[in-house]
Amino acid sequence: MDTKTLIAAYYDAFNAGRTDEMLGYLHDDVEHHVNQGPIRRGKAAFAEFNAHMTRSYREKLTDMVIMASDAGDRAAAEFVVNGSYLATDEGLPEAQGQTYVLPAGAFFAIRDGKIARVTTYYNLADWTRQVGA
Repeated sequence: MDTKTLIAAYYDAFNAGRTDEMLGYLHDDVEHHVNQGPIRRGKAAFAEFNAHMTRSYREKLTDMVIMASDAGDRAAAEFVVNGSYLATDEGLPEAQGQTYVLPAGAFFAIRDGKIARVTTYYNLADWTRQVGA
């Protein structure tokens, strides 16, 4: 599978709520970098993060644009996060079912045909403003 198809499949699984399928697109040694928090290493840490996110948020990504290097070893995606805040996340405002629309992006490293690194960026201050903190 080429890199753009790999990233599209990863996000298709995300949008369908099939987080277990997302794990199949990840390298065993995946690193998950987010703009808030520590780096998570390995599929188990990624699965734990997804379970937490599923409890606290319901999100669908739209306006997806995927780009890949000619070598296929790096990629980027830009998209809009359309979400609902379902359960209070520690250290964040109280959840009351607020909705939000947030531009975001991600960068990827690809190794052995799998996603070896996911780096996600979004504006936390914008999200906080939208949920009414």
